Amino acid sequence: MEADRLAQAGETMQAIAVQAPGGPEMLVLQARPVPRPGPGEVLVAVAFAGVNRPDVLQRRGLYPPPPGAPDLPGLEIAGTVAAVGEGAPDPLLGQQVCALVAGGGYAPFCLAKARHCLPVPPALPLEEAAALPETLFTVWHNLFERGLAQAGETLLVHGGTSGIGTMAVMLAKSRGLSVIVTCGSDEKCAAALKLGADHAINYRTGDFVAEVRAITGGAGVQLVLDMVAGEYTQRNCDCLSPDGRLVTIAVQGGAKAQVDMAKLMVKRLVLTGSTLRARPDPFKAALTQAVAREVWPLVAEKRLRPVMDRTFPLAEAPAAHRRMEAGEHIGKIVLAMPVAQDESEAGEEGR
Repeated sequence: MEADRLAQAGETMQAIAVQAPGGPEMLVLQARPVPRPGPGEVLVAVAFAGVNRPDVLQRRGLYPPPPGAPDLPGLEIAGTVAAVGEGAPDPLLGQQVCALVAGGGYAPFCLAKARHCLPVPPALPLEEAAALPETLFTVWHNLFERGLAQAGETLLVHGGTSGIGTMAVMLAKSRGLSVIVTCGSDEKCAAALKLGADHAINYRTGDFVAEVRAITGGAGVQLVLDMVAGEYTQRNCDCLSPDGRLVTIAVQGGAKAQVDMAKLMVKRLVLTGSTLRARPDPFKAALTQAVAREVWPLVAEKRLRPVMDRTFPLAEAPAAHRRMEAGEHIGKIVLAMPVAQDESEAGEEGR
């Protein structure tokens, strides 16, 4: 079937491109060449693509693709391998995979490095598989490889109902941590608690620093996963216990911060952070292996699943971005490619 899809695709496909930096209306369908896999690459017939905050930043002109990456947005995909390049394992052909990609996911066909792919377990819908790579790789690396999270510790997660936040809650709980989250409404706090968070703080109505101190009996948390930065940075440090670690993965509140270095020295704090998209391929391959070894068994056993918000057809990518920017979502937003959408509609009619 996938070989047929590749043959039928011809030389071009309809993909979502960024016409010019700006609002969601700058996401437009464009005819693009169907890519062909090079050495070590596979061509994936995409069924679903995840929507992530870096896609929004790219659309605004604030997060350009790294050198050599496609200019189309989209950093995680799920589908079936339709072709393999030289050096890519032949057994991958025809297999369902999800993959971390450096761009190009908002399209019916997308190139991925073979070593950046994970097999989709039989019980995992492709829609959910597409919601995992960017989020799961980011959370695993920053919490457990950079943040050195350990069972018995307490973690503070900002944006507890975002795609990253929900995954951080579930993964941390699966490994024996206690989790405090901040959210922007009582409804979202309730959703985070239902998901497994031990405590949820409405940052619009309360001071999260004071509430963290109260929850921990003044001891503070050992680890903070932060997507805000800016003025949150010192407040995060104030939440940390001695020898605590602050891991920053986004700067939604501003890239610059003032930090009381005397407090940092007295408490022996570690401030770190990372981005994923521009990291070299060998690093991403090693990260894929770590996720396959440490986390993928939980996915295969149905013990770890992404929290899904809404699925939009590819052509409605602007609406998907509007929903993300409005902050209304709880969990992951994904895009359905036309074939996946048609198959889903056919299945619904047959029921």
